[in-house]
Amino acid sequence: MRKFPTGKYGRQTLEFFPSPHKAPLRAFISLVFCWQQDQVLLCDIEDRGWCIPSGRVEPGETSCQAARREALEEGGVLLEQPIYIGCYRMSDKNAVRWADVFTARVEKLVEITCTEESHGRKLICPSKLPQEYHLWNPLVEQIFELSHEVIRRHDLLNLD
Repeated sequence: MRKFPTGKYGRQTLEFFPSPHKAPLRAFISLVFCWQQDQVLLCDIEDRGWCIPSGRVEPGETSCQAARREALEEGGVLLEQPIYIGCYRMSDKNAVRWADVFTARVEKLVEITCTEESHGRKLICPSKLPQEYHLWNPLVEQIFELSHEVIRRHDLLNLD
């Protein structure tokens, strides 16, 4: 199993556990890497900058449903079936939270539905991510690579 480096987000320590690992608690947040061909979707999010769609898992919603909703709200994207690729353990001195992480192919681009939070979207090639992504570090880089590997492997397995 691939080993991922530890990362930081503010005061939180981030650890990533690839699939088949599942969070021991219900995910608080869901994130999704949205791929169209070999480009990934980034959204310009208020107070964050350019990042992948992500947000809280609402009551009564699965983390996969939250990933689909966030992709639509923040990126104006309808997704093909999201694929679970792992989870983040986010911890600080007061709490531990979990985030489920998905990758998916873009089915269709539509209007962004949450314009008060998202100021736009763009599809970019992975080589431009270090300059564009709001929080670029070795952990984020490896998870982007994993998301792209998983979606390409999925595409190969589902060729007609």
